[in-house]
Amino acid sequence: MAQKPENLLIGIHSVESALSHTPGQLRAVRVAQESHSPRVRNLAARAGELGISVVMEPRALLERRCEGQRHQDIIADFAAENLLSEKDLDRVLDAIDGSPLLLVLDGIQDPHNLGACLRTAEAAGVHAVILPKDRCAGLTPVARRAASGAAEVLPILIVTNLARVLRRMKDKGVWLLGTSDQGKQSLYDAGLSGPMALVMGGEEKGMRRLTSELCDFLVQIPMHGSVSSLNVSVATGVCLFEMIRQRGKE
Repeated sequence: MAQKPENLLIGIHSVESALSHTPGQLRAVRVAQESHSPRVRNLAARAGELGISVVMEPRALLERRCEGQRHQDIIADFAAENLLSEKDLDRVLDAIDGSPLLLVLDGIQDPHNLGACLRTAEAAGVHAVILPKDRCAGLTPVARRAASGAAEVLPILIVTNLARVLRRMKDKGVWLLGTSDQGKQSLYDAGLSGPMALVMGGEEKGMRRLTSELCDFLVQIPMHGSVSSLNVSVATGVCLFEMIRQRGKE
């Protein structure tokens, strides 16, 4: 049976990250028979040493498996163990040592943006990411590749009712920080330490109305040029690292 595309890791960086951090999730590493890449051969050798099945296949078959995406002569079948659901929220929060730092992505449609947000979140030390099941790009191979390994190591909760999850987070003492051009306060004037979740909206419409209403406060990133807004993944990075800067004073 063919592997579902969403259960593939595609390319050197994604496979290398999984071998380094989550090898138990890998079921097989598939390498193009025609490959002469030392990095690919080294990754295949590492997989074999870890007891992971290594399968040599024609390059054309790899291309069919990953639906034409650039695979760099290596892909892997995997079973994600870091994908969670709404019922796991309390357990995730209770397991955090110190003040929780969470990221909520409400309606990101572009898989490249989603992957970039996950990569930034992992780099910033975010404890978990919450994604709605609907109105979201989903963890496709494109998103996973853009995440550069972060999608395999971050706890990611995929939830059916985002509003209910946000209310539960508030009940657990987590403050919700929303970003909006309607925000009355600058990001840099807001107090961003303590248990907090950054809530980012989609590329075009931003946060949904109910999501925005559930936020404890809204901030905006001051813009000093002629453009009116930032790409959502860039804005996520700006906000998360300002939060990290302020949390360093705790």
